[in-house]
Amino acid sequence: MEHKHIHWLGHASFRIQDGSLQIYIDPWKLAANSPKADVILITHAHYDHFSLDDINQLRKDTTLFFAPNDVAPKLKGSKSVLPDGKYEVGEISLSTVPAYNLGKEFHPKKNKWVGYIMTLSSGQRIYHSGDTDAIPEMRSVRTDVALLPCGGTYTMAAKEAGEMANIFKPLLVIPMHWGDIVGSKQDAEEVKRVFKGETIIKTPER
Repeated sequence: MEHKHIHWLGHASFRIQDGSLQIYIDPWKLAANSPKADVILITHAHYDHFSLDDINQLRKDTTLFFAPNDVAPKLKGSKSVLPDGKYEVGEISLSTVPAYNLGKEFHPKKNKWVGYIMTLSSGQRIYHSGDTDAIPEMRSVRTDVALLPCGGTYTMAAKEAGEMANIFKPLLVIPMHWGDIVGSKQDAEEVKRVFKGETIIKTPER
């Protein structure tokens, strides 16, 4: 499964290149020379996912923003999104998936925070789960690539991520939410051990 256009920037931050389009998800702690953004997707309001300093570094006059209800008003021109929504950006389509915790309150379901499934112009589907546990809604996700947290504490742990991926069966898993704040490469390796499909452990580009 092609993945060279998917750049892990550390933690839960990604840059995805689709032709000439630069799409960022939860940009944080970016390199000074990062390409400007055409589209920025924000999953939720926590500082390590919604960083105005990083967003301001990336934004240009034409940058499009998609963010949950409690974030969108803080981003001029942002499209407010809700779980289970569908949105279009040129040739790219977006759908949102709920993202929340089970049995802990870091990411309450009532906040209506999200993950995103984007379908690129090539037809490839990429799912960024946001900060979530292994919630029932993930079982019905259909995607080629899944970007899944594995650090535990604030999200599902590595074994849970691998087991959930075995249920919804992406072709490729890229572990995230490790190596900064919580989680280690050992967690990413555990995802690879548990998931029966392909797992790529990326090195952060910073």
